[in-house]
Amino acid sequence: MPNPRPKVSRRAAENAVRTLLRWAGEDPRREGLQDTPQRVVDAYRDWFSGYQIDPAAYLRRTFEEVGGYDELIVLRDISFESHCEHHMAPIIGRVHVGYLPDSKVVGISKLARVVDGYARRFQVQEKLTAQIANCITDVLKPRGVGVVVSAVHQCMTTRGVHKRDVSMVTSRMTGVFRSDARTRAEFLRFIDMSGTKEP
Repeated sequence: MPNPRPKVSRRAAENAVRTLLRWAGEDPRREGLQDTPQRVVDAYRDWFSGYQIDPAAYLRRTFEEVGGYDELIVLRDISFESHCEHHMAPIIGRVHVGYLPDSKVVGISKLARVVDGYARRFQVQEKLTAQIANCITDVLKPRGVGVVVSAVHQCMTTRGVHKRDVSMVTSRMTGVFRSDARTRAEFLRFIDMSGTKEP
């Protein structure tokens, strides 16, 4: 379910940005920064719009007339942008989703919307991976789900250890993706992990 927006006024949010600008050594009244608090608050509304979304709602409209199709369905290279909940720094990456339908399938754009619904929140990649897989499992009730996420974390590339060209890969397998090595291998072959595009 979507989280209710905390009772913080827009004015209070903009003042918080001014406080951070002053803390960084800037003058928020400077010409180039006068509109920055409003812009930052607008950006936050976009970046964190996932708190106002129930990702599961996207999956509730399904299709059952699929001619008996019961093989693997895979959507590769779903791009996403998120933010690290520890440093509020961007996480940029791609998600690969696969599932084995039982009796119903969902429009492929809905899988991408589920990814965005969870990504547009403060996140850690492991939780994001699990949330996507659990949502598809709980709503569609397929025979199995596989989710692989590959992402670059700006909290590691632009601060701290400053290590560039490092991506993190996480996976969550449920149902037959976990119990059947052949199904898992077929999914990983479909998403071509060895040749996956960089985030």
